[in-house]
Amino acid sequence: MLGRLGEVLEHFQGKWGAVFRPKMRQYKDASAVSVPGRCETAPAALQAQIGREPISWNKIGIALSATIMLVSALVLSYRLRDLDWRAVATAVAAVSPAHVAGAAFFVGCGYVTLALYDWFALRTIGARQVPLRIAAFAGATSYAIGHGLGAMVFASAAIRFRIYSRWGLGLIDIAKICFIAGLTFWLGNITALGIAMAYMPEAARALDRIPACGNQAIGIAALSALSAYLLWVWRKTRVLGRKGSSLTLPSGSMTLLQIGIGLADLSCCSLVMYLLMPGLPGVDFIPLAVIVIFGTLLGFVSHAPGAIGALDAAMLIGLPAFDRAELVATLLLYRLLYFVAPFAIALAGLALREAISAGSGSPMAAGLPPSMRAPTQGRSCPH
Repeated sequence: MLGRLGEVLEHFQGKWGAVFRPKMRQYKDASAVSVPGRCETAPAALQAQIGREPISWNKIGIALSATIMLVSALVLSYRLRDLDWRAVATAVAAVSPAHVAGAAFFVGCGYVTLALYDWFALRTIGARQVPLRIAAFAGATSYAIGHGLGAMVFASAAIRFRIYSRWGLGLIDIAKICFIAGLTFWLGNITALGIAMAYMPEAARALDRIPACGNQAIGIAALSALSAYLLWVWRKTRVLGRKGSSLTLPSGSMTLLQIGIGLADLSCCSLVMYLLMPGLPGVDFIPLAVIVIFGTLLGFVSHAPGAIGALDAAMLIGLPAFDRAELVATLLLYRLLYFVAPFAIALAGLALREAISAGSGSPMAAGLPPSMRAPTQGRSCPH
């Protein structure tokens, strides 16, 4: 599933390119770069694979997604058997309005960090003509809609292409943005889980049932791999891909900033859950954050909308001491604030933007900087 985004983008460009991208740029090489994170495209060699049998990684990805969703569904059906939904409604009403307001604030902060994913990626690939407001809109909107639909790989890429093509970016640029954004996501996860498992192995044991020494070894290994990557990019400039579709990785110092953005994102979503948790029996922030990050990561791999199933199962397994009705109430509020509300706002914002563009009389020119718009009387087209 993930490995097919390159094919989808190729078909998308051939069928709808005349509508979605400006005509001033044509790309002869439509090969893509591999993306390991939230937006994964196929390697450059995928172009030669079109029309052939799917590569084995696609089947593995589909099987893994289906397995996670199936196991999550079985766990939920077992854990939520005989659940009193009236008690859930009572628990929702009992949550402090101040805590809900605080959680909503950190939801906003979380989507600011998601906007920074795109800002960082654009600066990395050298697309400095895209202003901050456009990067913020594209980043927040693509993730909000991708979270809501569950098809993050396809939805976020299509939305980015729709927005950034008006600023002179093509398919290869979108693939690069997806790669850098995905790298930010994974570096943040590796750092957060590595530190937590190395220094607080018991926090992960509640979920993965691995002995503390095993979790500590995994955490140390993750941090060692992260350190090796940092040294690798710090020594000299690292370039991935071939000429025409190559990508220069962030330097060592910029990678530290990249990790900081990823950690801020994970911290915000964990704080949202923390503020919505029941007061009793109580839980510390770090153990809860480990469970939330694990659940979110599994939900991302499963491609389920809003990590549904995986995140819920992780919370119910990792926090058995809490009342089930109160925990379900927390999860419902979390989804409403972190997924449903941003999804609705993003759809409305995207629709409004499209309506304004259509009303301008030149949809393709709307949003372009003056130097890139079509010529008018007395002006010649810039070369």
